[in-house]
Amino acid sequence: MKNLTVLQFRNTSCSHGVKVHIYSSGSVQAQKLLFGHSCFGDLTSHFATHFDITTSGNKKQAPSYGNIAAHLGVSPSEIVFCSDSEAELKAAKEAGIGYPIMTVRPGNVAITAAGKEEFPKIFSLLQLCGA
Repeated sequence: MKNLTVLQFRNTSCSHGVKVHIYSSGSVQAQKLLFGHSCFGDLTSHFATHFDITTSGNKKQAPSYGNIAAHLGVSPSEIVFCSDSEAELKAAKEAGIGYPIMTVRPGNVAITAAGKEEFPKIFSLLQLCGA
């Protein structure tokens, strides 16, 4: 069902002209393999850009998010970045990312008390669409 949520999110964002990019610790090649063989078919066309640690840098270091913003040609303040890692969200915020959002899923590492206060939380990507 996780892929269905991604597909629903992508369809909603696309219908509103929102581009979706992926930044993963896994390689770009692995991202494309994963999304290219989902139970809903090839979803790779639903993502505008794929980033990984070799193209952008360490996800726990602020300059990586500046690299992504520069590649996209936008101000970091215009980017929504969702992650289940508090350390990544802190780095994104330090880099000026405008909307760092904690994704809460079963099995996540516990969020610190400070993290609970610092970052808005979502339980589904569809919440970004108003669902």
